[in-house]
Amino acid sequence: MAENEKCIKYGSVGLPLPEVEVKIDEPNHEGIGEIVVKGPNVMLGYYEMPEETNAVLKDGWFYTGDLGYIDQDGFLFITGRKKNVIVLKNGKNIYPEELEMLVNNLPYVAESMVFGMPKDDDLLLSVKIVYNKEYMNDKYPNISEEDLKDMIWKDIKGINATLTNYKHIKNLIITDEPMIKTTTQKVKRFEEIKKIK
Repeated sequence: MAENEKCIKYGSVGLPLPEVEVKIDEPNHEGIGEIVVKGPNVMLGYYEMPEETNAVLKDGWFYTGDLGYIDQDGFLFITGRKKNVIVLKNGKNIYPEELEMLVNNLPYVAESMVFGMPKDDDLLLSVKIVYNKEYMNDKYPNISEEDLKDMIWKDIKGINATLTNYKHIKNLIITDEPMIKTTTQKVKRFEEIKKIK
């Protein structure tokens, strides 16, 4: 068994591989920042694309675009993507992937997207949930749209109760229509938000 395989910590992607340096760039008060790596496995750059290369490679460090932190034992944790961070007026950062993981654990959720809905001069933390129609028809065959929304809200409030106040979801959109996705099945967040607005 490889040495790295013995070093497992729940929620972590593990320890850096030998000969690979990993650091957190500009960590916030929680120690979360952009994950940057250096080592023989890092690409030399994008072929014939100097601007893109200069945006991600600086002094031999590759800026991944992923956010995360390294704990006291050296384990790396990924919290989300830099471009997806929701920054509230009070300066608090919310990592939507963290909340989506909790929402996606609800048995009727096919997919979800957490986002900041503009409200006055701040953002209202919102979630769009695509529910599994078959599951709902099996479990709740005669449920009304209003009762369905109330049931989901109750579950969202249960999730909120486990989180600090600034991470509370305050707006809910439900549908059974799949979200717009890339060819790799990732939700196209900006297109979805534009559609919602």
